[in-house]
This record gives sequence, C-alpha cells and structure tokens, in this order.
Amino acid sequence: MKKELLIGTALVSTLGAASVAEAVTATMSGNHQTGIEFDSPTSGTDTSAQKNDNNFTVSLSETTDGGMTISSSFKVMDENTKEDYDAGFTLAFTDGSKLDVINAGNASGSHAVSVPSSAGAEGVTVTTANSASTGLDFMTGSTVLGIEYHTAADFLADGLSASFSISTDNGAAPATTYKVDSHAAIGATYVTDLGDTALTIGAGYSSSEGSKTSTKPTADANGAHIGISAVTGDLTVAIGFADGDRITGDSNNVESDGEVVKAGVSYVTGDLTFKVGVAQGTAQDGSIGTAGTTEDSLDVTSASVSYAVAAGVTAILGYTDVDSSNEGSNDTTDGSAWYIGANMSF
Repeated sequence: MKKELLIGTALVSTLGAASVAEAVTATMSGNHQTGIEFDSPTSGTDTSAQKNDNNFTVSLSETTDGGMTISSSFKVMDENTKEDYDAGFTLAFTDGSKLDVINAGNASGSHAVSVPSSAGAEGVTVTTANSASTGLDFMTGSTVLGIEYHTAADFLADGLSASFSISTDNGAAPATTYKVDSHAAIGATYVTDLGDTALTIGAGYSSSEGSKTSTKPTADANGAHIGISAVTGDLTVAIGFADGDRITGDSNNVESDGEVVKAGVSYVTGDLTFKVGVAQGTAQDGSIGTAGTTEDSLDVTSASVSYAVAAGVTAILGYTDVDSSNEGSNDTTDGSAWYIGANMSF
C-alpha cells in the first residue's frame, strides 16, 4: 500500500504543479537508417535483405513559475511497431535532481556502463530456447506503475550520482504466464579524472517479485552489475560484468541463472569511428519452479567502421559473429552477418 500511495502522490504532484504557460514547448528529433544485411547462418542458406530503422520523437516540456521542469515525449517508430506512447512524466527540480513518474524504468539499468560494439544494424538470430544474454542489465524488471528518483550530480561526493526506483502491480490475479508484481532497485555512477583519462564506474542492483498460477520460481528476478569505462582523448575502453536470475514471462515461462562479461573499444580519428566489442553470456534455465542444470551460452564478437559523410549523415559498415549453444549442444542457427548502410539524423 505504501508503494501505491507514493506513486499516486507523485502523479498528483505532476499534474497539479504550479501554473505553466498556455502551451508547452515541443521539439522534434529522429533518424532514418537503411541498409543491406548479409546473413551467413552456420547451417542453412546465405540470405540478404534490406533493413530499416526509422524513428520520429516529439519531446514536450515546460517550466513552472517555481523553476521545476515537467517533460514527456512520444515516438512514432518504423512501420512494424507504429508508435510508442509509453513515456510518463519527468519532473526536473532546481537542485538538479529529477523524478520519473509512470513507466519510470529500473534504477539498476539506468547506471549500466555503455560498452562499445558494432554500430551496424546486423544481427544473428539463435534458437528462442537459449536463455543466455549479453546485456549488463538482463535481470532488471519493473512494471509501468512505478517511479524512479535521480539525485543531482555530486551526490554525497564529487562525481557521484545515484538513482532509486520502485514499482508495483496492477492488482490482477496470477495467470498461466509469469508477471512481475513489484520491484525495487538502486544504481550509482561515479565519474572522475585520472590525469588525461576520464574514468566512469557504474553499478546497480535490482530485485523483483512475481507470480504465476500455482507455480513459484525457485528464485525471483534479481542481480547486480558493474562496469568501468575509460576515455583518453579519442580512445574509449570499457568492460562490464553482471550476475543474476531472470524470469522470462513469455510463452516459454522459464527461469534462468546467468552471467555476462563484455568488453569493447572505440576510437575516433577525423570523420572515422572504429568500434570492436566482445561479449560472453551463460545461463542455466528451466521451467518456472525448476532450476536449470545445463548451460546455454552466447559468444558475440562485433566490429564496425562509421564515416561522417556530412552533418547528420553517417555511413556504416558492421560485422557480427555469434557462437551459441543450447542445453550444452551447439546451436546451428548461429553464424555471422554483415551490414552496410547509412543513417540520417535530425
């Protein structure tokens, strides 16, 4: 009940804030990316196809007489997804802190360090039964009925910022598909300079509870991640590690215990940007209520070269190779893929 009251209070504060101008300020941004992907599966026929990624975002904001900024946004995406109206409200306060209300996200994932990998749109599809992941925030989970508070910069110490988030369920009874009922998370980022190098350390922890008709998982979703990024001039080097339990609440209804290790390098010279990344994920999965005993794995290597053709126009050449196994056996749906295309942003 306390969570519901806190979320309700935050929403009322958002909509009932002090007077604002008659019309909010609207800005637009987006991108159009198109190219050709060449797939080479380990078992099967090589194929090629056009890939598009089109996004158009409208951002809305206004500032109250007291100096607080209220903002939200909506996105019109590619022809397959149509639109995204899931954004809630963000309140930015005069002290530099802010509060996200409705579909706020997970504070742990907000502080996952960005690790360089291919900038291309290529991808390799593996069997859906493979539960291994390559994302540092793979265990995070929250509901749309939540809030996330972000501290101002230099919170408690110079260079430190943090986030805290909670969410609750919609009151619906458990069903045959697992659903997240509540979550709580914390994350932090520390930034400092070591001579000519800017060092960023990000870490987070999240824990979620959920339900499914007549079956309880052996472990609810929870876990932690940590990453380090170092930027020296035009060179960026980053590495990250994550460990935790995840519930896949889709038709598979599985629980898994996994780990992720990833590293990447990015280098900019003139109009060229080079990126190389490697990631390894492992997981042991089983039906909800049954812990896994056999390992799934993903080993991903990717690289790309991007060239700034003109302001807002970037040509991209990318490559990704995936080696995967499911329940200890090699997955013949893995393989490699090339991508060549261009992105126009505004």
